[in-house]
Amino acid sequence: MKFLLDTHLLLWIAGDTKRLSAKARKLITEPTSELFFSAASLWEIAIKRGLGRDDFKVDARLLRRGLLDNGYREIPIGSEHVVAIDSLPPIHKDPFDRMLIAQAMVEGITLLTSDAVVAQYPGAVRRV
Repeated sequence: MKFLLDTHLLLWIAGDTKRLSAKARKLITEPTSELFFSAASLWEIAIKRGLGRDDFKVDARLLRRGLLDNGYREIPIGSEHVVAIDSLPPIHKDPFDRMLIAQAMVEGITLLTSDAVVAQYPGAVRRV
């Protein structure tokens, strides 16, 4: 199964794995899982780290390299993803989360999230 991991799951994988739920850990380590990350997550991390947010201390460059080295595949932001945002219901206002949802929808993969609000979106969004 193909999974796009949301930004917080990526941060926890990089530095605080004990924050991952047992369900998330199981899906991420399953040998048949294909794991993806979005350029939007790296963008969010770079911006929020630059603002001094305590929960975004990971260097986006190092995170990207580590994810690629561990077999994750990157999803760049494309115009098809951007225009798909327009079809999303107004459940959540965070532009980074909305981009992740649109990317998962367009790419036909499941978004894994720990966020209860993001999990309210219809389609392939799974709270772990």
